[in-house]
Amino acid sequence: MTGAAQQADNDSVRQLLQELADHPAIGGLAADIERAFRLIAASLERGGTLYLTGNGGSLSDALHISGELLKSFALPRPLPPGLAERLGVTTDGAALAAHLQAGLRAHALGVNPALSSAVANDIALPGIGPAQELVALARPGDVLLTISTSGRSRSVLYAATVARALEVPVIALTGAADSPLAERADLALRAPARETHLIQELHLAIYHRLCLLLEAHFYGERV
Repeated sequence: MTGAAQQADNDSVRQLLQELADHPAIGGLAADIERAFRLIAASLERGGTLYLTGNGGSLSDALHISGELLKSFALPRPLPPGLAERLGVTTDGAALAAHLQAGLRAHALGVNPALSSAVANDIALPGIGPAQELVALARPGDVLLTISTSGRSRSVLYAATVARALEVPVIALTGAADSPLAERADLALRAPARETHLIQELHLAIYHRLCLLLEAHFYGERV
């Protein structure tokens, strides 16, 4: 990233952080959301991966986050020049180079049905699936973002425990109430609500800001 691009990135991030601080619903979490952003950005800069997990609606949120990060969200994301050039000289490469977008490494756990069914059939401990996937895939320096409105989901708690053992920092998206997940996390983003649907609405606002900040950091000026 050039010096000019880095300056544009800083300007973009600064603007987003100011907007976050002024947000009427989640502005009180601005400092913790910024900490989460910095932690994830530092991991991605080192070649790490953001792992995401949840159940039910929270699993849908995990998939939503991965979708925002794996391709363009609010900004253009051109391919690295070297990759575009290598594609350009191959069959179908020019079309691919013109349409593919750069992405950020994000992987939602628990969405491989072959693995999920094998774990359920072969391992007696219920809810162990995401933890098993982390054991196989995660490495020190990655980050786990866990989502649970109650903060008591068994599979999410198992994943958080395994992540800590793997030296993978844990960020938890929970509700306002104290919970085992918040206790196991390195950083807990507690949405200021106690009813499930209200917590989920605030989780959306929180993780959209995280995605915008990450994109601004890596890809420059907002549009």
